[in-house]
Amino acid sequence: MAALCLRKLIQQATRNETSCISKYLDIPLVQTMQKTTFSQALMVMAGAKRRLMFLPTKSFCTTEEAEKKPEGKKRKTNAQKTFGSIGRKIPQPILHVISENGNSLGNMHRGAVIQLMNERDLKLVPLRENEEPPVYRLMTGKQIHEEQLKRREKQKASSKAGPVQLKELTFSVAIAKHDLETKIRQIQQWIDKKHHVRISVQQRNVADGPEKMLALFDQIVKTMPEKATYLSQPRVIKEGKSTCVLRHMSDKEANEYRKMEKEKQTDLLNKESGNETTESSELQ
Repeated sequence: MAALCLRKLIQQATRNETSCISKYLDIPLVQTMQKTTFSQALMVMAGAKRRLMFLPTKSFCTTEEAEKKPEGKKRKTNAQKTFGSIGRKIPQPILHVISENGNSLGNMHRGAVIQLMNERDLKLVPLRENEEPPVYRLMTGKQIHEEQLKRREKQKASSKAGPVQLKELTFSVAIAKHDLETKIRQIQQWIDKKHHVRISVQQRNVADGPEKMLALFDQIVKTMPEKATYLSQPRVIKEGKSTCVLRHMSDKEANEYRKMEKEKQTDLLNKESGNETTESSELQ
């Protein structure tokens, strides 16, 4: 009697669970319990629990989730590298090395480069890592600091300057003197703002040739010494029309221009003094 009562209690307690287990494991536990003893029923249930361990499950993978992420959250790979020393961890075995004075030392093994760094107390800075072999330069700490300051100033200047604008002017080679002066003042204002200026000159009488138009371009440039220079040289684009583009001089170009003008004046003075000497000797 006790066994029968216990058997009924087990059947009532497991009635709801067996339907769920039999659904996934395809095991008719109720029918099995009805035809077996209590100990056999426990063994069947234990076997069902063991089978539950082998249920097919979806593997965990982040590939699909990564593909669904928006493009804006991707890591930036084109970030600009900072200028500085890479220490003693040199990835390439062979390097093209430039000395701290700017002289080429040729191709060297990284072991020899490290030895040279230790002997001279220098640092190694990458210049062009994509070349074969990659180009590196030996520099002192002071040189690296000065170069970093130059690059920061250049970056600030480029961000403040903004995009370069192209201005255009078109007039005839027979323009009146007053009108030409007005045009030149307008060009000077654009050049002072670091704009590019495209000048187009037209000539009705083609028989005179392009000499007058080219001379007019030179006349305009000479009115802005140490400021304007040619971005593109004057050229004839079609019969009766020539064009050129002016831009603002860099500081280096302005210094070279002053140097050339100073040399011209010196040569002129030397010639004049030579002529005076010759005349005085002839008079004597």
